[in-house]
Amino acid sequence: LWLLAQASRAARVRTRRELAPGLYEHGVYDAGGSYCQRGDVCCRGRDDGCTVPYHDTLCYCDLFCNRTVSDCCPDFWEYCLGIPAPFPKSPGCARAGRSFPTGATYQENCNLCTCVPGGQWQCEDHACLMDGELIDAINRGSYGFPIWGWAAAVWEVGKQGCPHAMSTHPSPLALPLQMNMDSNEVLPRHFDAAAKWPGMIHEPLDQGNCAGSWAFSTAAVASDRISIHSMGHMTPALSPQNLLSCDTRNQRGCSGGRLDGAWWYLRRRGVVTDECYPFTSQESHPAAQPCMMHSRSTGRGKRQATAHCPNPQTHANDIYQSTPAYRL
Repeated sequence: LWLLAQASRAARVRTRRELAPGLYEHGVYDAGGSYCQRGDVCCRGRDDGCTVPYHDTLCYCDLFCNRTVSDCCPDFWEYCLGIPAPFPKSPGCARAGRSFPTGATYQENCNLCTCVPGGQWQCEDHACLMDGELIDAINRGSYGFPIWGWAAAVWEVGKQGCPHAMSTHPSPLALPLQMNMDSNEVLPRHFDAAAKWPGMIHEPLDQGNCAGSWAFSTAAVASDRISIHSMGHMTPALSPQNLLSCDTRNQRGCSGGRLDGAWWYLRRRGVVTDECYPFTSQESHPAAQPCMMHSRSTGRGKRQATAHCPNPQTHANDIYQSTPAYRL
C-alpha cells in the first residue's frame, strides 16, 4: 500500500499542464501578440490560474512557464521579465488594427490576399466585376432591407462584364417586398435551394449575347416553381425562346423586356419546354424571330399548343402556365 501511495504521489507531480504539448513545439501563430500586457498579469512562481486566452488554447504569464519556454505567452519575456524573447519574432501583417500571422488570407473583392514573409500582403490582381464601394454605399442606405445591395452587385456585373445580359427594363409599379417576421423567427445564415429541393432546381441556360435576361430569368423561376409545387412530378425546363419570340406586347426580344409582361404571358398564355422550343437567338440585335408556338384555351384556365414543336426531334408540346411568386 505504501509503494502504491508513493507511486500515486509521483504520478501527480506531472500535471496535465506539464504533459500538454507546448505552444512553441511547432512554432506560434504570432510571436508579437500582446497577451500578458493586455491582461496586466505577471504572476510569481507557479500559478496555474495565471492564464490568458491564446487563439484556441491558453498561454501562461507565471514564472513556471519559463522552465521549458513551452506555454508562456508570446510577450511574457519582454513584459514580465524585461528581456528579449528566446525566439525570433514573426512580423506578420497588419490589417484593420489587427495582426495576422504569415500565411493568413482574406478576400478583397474577387482577389485573395495572403500574408507573406516580411509582413506584406500579397494580393491577386484579377479584374473584378463588382464595385465593392458601390454595393456598400447602397447597403448603408435606408432602403428597408439589404437585397438592394445584391441587386446593385448583379447590376454592376452586368454593366461591366456582360452588358447585353442585363436587359430587364424596370416595371413602373415594381416596389420592394416587405414581410413581418414573428419575434421567435430566425432567418438562416445560408440557404441553398438545390439542397432544400434536390432534383427540382434547374441549371441556368446560356443566353449567349442576347439581351433577354427578362425571358431567361422568368422561365427559370417558373421552371423551379412548377417542379417544387408538383413535388417533383413535373420538372420542365421552360423555353425562354418561347417568350422571346411570342411575348411581343411591349417587349423587344433580345433587345430587352419587362418582367411583368413575361409573367403575364406565362400565366395567361403559357410556354412549352426548352427542349420543344430551343433557344436560337444568339445576338443582341437579331432579326425578329417569328413565333412558332401559340396556344388556345381548353377551358378552366388550361391551354394547349396549336402547333408541333419547332424541334422536330421532340413531340411533347405540353403548355405550362405559372403565376409569379409575388405580384409585380
